[in-house]
Amino acid sequence: MEDLGFLEMQAIQKELQEKYKDQWEPLGPETGKNKLLWLMIELGEAADIIKKEGNRAISENPDTRRHFTEELCDVMMYFNDVMLCYGISVEELKDAYLKKHEKNLKRW
Repeated sequence: MEDLGFLEMQAIQKELQEKYKDQWEPLGPETGKNKLLWLMIELGEAADIIKKEGNRAISENPDTRRHFTEELCDVMMYFNDVMLCYGISVEELKDAYLKKHEKNLKRW
């Protein structure tokens, strides 16, 4: 099975944006804050499943797992929207991620 990478996720988000361009606000720096707020709401919805259903249910109950995974997809969609709003490339994210990883390896 092939990995679903950021480039593909961003292409999907652009496709959705084009389809709903008359209904959704455009992707750009002026709407980045809104996308980030939506991302945080979706994170809260994922956390709410943990709070209400418990950690074990995510592993053991197929319906709970499916719902939790769907909320994580929403998080990733908005995460990619934020990157697109601010023009953050996949290469830029990768570079920052790897630098942060190296820093964390030496932190404690």
